[in-house]
Amino acid sequence: MTVPDVYLDSQIRNWVLVPISLTMFVVGVLRHFVNKLMTRTDVKVELKSIREAQCVLRSQRLRANVGYIPHKAFRAKRHFFTNKENGILNEKIEPVANPMSPMGMPGGQPADPSMLVDMMKKNLGMVVPQMLIYNWVTFFFSGFVVAKVPFPLTMRFRSMLQRGIDVNSLDITYVSSLSWYFLNLFGMRGLFTLVLGENTVDDTAIMQQQMTMGMNGADPSKAYQIEKDNIDMVAYRWFMPDMERHCVSLLKHKLA
Repeated sequence: MTVPDVYLDSQIRNWVLVPISLTMFVVGVLRHFVNKLMTRTDVKVELKSIREAQCVLRSQRLRANVGYIPHKAFRAKRHFFTNKENGILNEKIEPVANPMSPMGMPGGQPADPSMLVDMMKKNLGMVVPQMLIYNWVTFFFSGFVVAKVPFPLTMRFRSMLQRGIDVNSLDITYVSSLSWYFLNLFGMRGLFTLVLGENTVDDTAIMQQQMTMGMNGADPSKAYQIEKDNIDMVAYRWFMPDMERHCVSLLKHKLA
């Protein structure tokens, strides 16, 4: 049975699709300039703490991707981290003057309250506008079909493209208004970069900054020791000889 086509009224384009996209773009631009006004320019970053945090992150990436590099390269990198004489994870870290951080973690660097306030402002600037736009789209434009994807899709895309519409007979290529909001939310990064330049509000960078702050609140010597033990226990296995068979099995599983 052939599913009949749904003809989209041009008024839906003018009063639903375009307003959602235009509103999200304008809010993103305003959020960029508000973030620039709230960002402090006098923040002093401890180079030592950043180096310690990045060292642990590099070791974690090595453990997560160990199967994609040759065994010789892995041994050289592990020697760089865990060598008993000059391994970077065996370096002695000088104790800080204040043994207790404001977060209650022993051995941590004393946190700057102004940095925590600045981070909270950025989080509010990230969450509050998106919550308001989401509620606005849900209240005024719920249930509209606003667009159609110009290529066929599988049934797995129904939950992604037709949020807010419970019609099983509708072709999967049609996009609901709520799904159009999410597509704009995750797809406008390139447009913001083109219009505003490279220094746009990046949610990934904010999360990475939070991770770095969490590392500053912990004891670096304990983090080094834990990571050293973890990388010493890694069982090397190269994925490349079995990569073709793995890709075929993964493709069969996705298409099943």
